[in-house]
Amino acid sequence: MEHGARIELRDLAVQPRRGSESAAQLVVVDRPMWRADLFDRLTDAPGSFGAAHYHPQFDGNEPCPREWSPHLTASPWEWLGSQFAQLGGGTWQLDPADSRELSGLSAPIVALAQQFAPDRCQSAPACFELTRDVRDTVALMVAQLRRPDLLDAERVRLWTAA
Repeated sequence: MEHGARIELRDLAVQPRRGSESAAQLVVVDRPMWRADLFDRLTDAPGSFGAAHYHPQFDGNEPCPREWSPHLTASPWEWLGSQFAQLGGGTWQLDPADSRELSGLSAPIVALAQQFAPDRCQSAPACFELTRDVRDTVALMVAQLRRPDLLDAERVRLWTAA
């Protein structure tokens, strides 16, 4: 089992304008473009980032196979900052202004991700508080385990409880 911060870059899909100039507008965060999973394994020392990896591409909603980087494991926050600073010049056709803005947001994105670092949750209840919104995803992962007998059922009880 792994835990930590997931950072995902997604396309903001353009939506038709609704109502008056003051009306709330529909915001659709759509196609995934890039993802980094700054994860520890639950069995490793907190902050070791032994399961940290990234997905530089997606096929529709599905990520490409995990890619590993020694720099990511050794210095995850520095790695994330440099990756985000460079994403504007990556594979995607971005408006130049959006590219500059994205590069300039590197430091605040790293600061936000650090709030969900795996060494911040020292117990199952603390981890659950940080990730209760992904309860359905955890249940799906548990249901697909090849060896469910190896699962620490007590550790994941908060996520799998009906």
